[in-house]
Amino acid sequence: MSKKIKVLMVDDEEKFRLTTKKILNRKGFDTLLAAGGEKAIELLKEEPEVVVLDIKMPGMDGHDTLQEIKKRRPDLPVIMLTGHGALPSAQEALNQGAYDYLTKPCDIDLLTSKITDAYRHSKVEVDFEEKTVREVMIPLEDYTTQHQNSTIREAVFKLRESFAAKVSTNNIMETGHRSLLVYDDNGKIIGILAIIDLLKTIMPAYLSAPKPSMADSIQYSPMFWSGMFKRETSRLASKSIKDVMSPAPSSIDANANLMEAAYTMIKLNQRRLTVEWSGEIVGVIREQDLFFEIEKIMQE
Repeated sequence: MSKKIKVLMVDDEEKFRLTTKKILNRKGFDTLLAAGGEKAIELLKEEPEVVVLDIKMPGMDGHDTLQEIKKRRPDLPVIMLTGHGALPSAQEALNQGAYDYLTKPCDIDLLTSKITDAYRHSKVEVDFEEKTVREVMIPLEDYTTQHQNSTIREAVFKLRESFAAKVSTNNIMETGHRSLLVYDDNGKIIGILAIIDLLKTIMPAYLSAPKPSMADSIQYSPMFWSGMFKRETSRLASKSIKDVMSPAPSSIDANANLMEAAYTMIKLNQRRLTVEWSGEIVGVIREQDLFFEIEKIMQE
């Protein structure tokens, strides 16, 4: 580490506090110690660059201390320490402005990594306002939708229209949606039909049925596949969307950061998320919307 990051460690457990300081200093940090919230507030005059703050402390607990730190040093990153089973308390701290949290006992390498990340994050000069999910989403009224009782044939034609419409716009990156949202009789979004759902549905069941162990290495002949795609697609045409669709995508708040959207997509293995505002679905954010933002940032 080329620069010593000044860390304020606030914890009422003396052994943990002293041991952590010894390890952090050995790893190149400059560590200040406080046994409680009152002392932590006093040590702000020493200009710490990151605070590691235990939530559960006698007297002035972590939440109270965090509030006071944020009043005096709004941009000072604070990493909260919480015991196992106290995640609601950690979430409350995040809502109060904490940078991150760790459960105790914590891995020291993970702690040092988070301290470094918090420091770097606080030093980044932001020369542009990062967009929220609401600013890059596709508004619900612009997204392709279809009733659950519509046929797959109708859905396919509707999807094809979305591609054609987008091609004629000035912004060529505004691609077709590759999916449509499915609503019920009450107008509630209950599912999604994507191209991958169509491909999965035209697969004959016997292709995924259990086979003898040696059969996996057997190559089907061209004759086996011949005509199968057209035959299964024809059978699919009259099915109802509700019989083929996938569950509705997970939701994300309209004011969420784009990194949170990217993280949610990766974590849930979903290529698109519905966007909520005041309990109502107002749009959809897709992986390509995030890609377009990546491209714009790289051009700056």
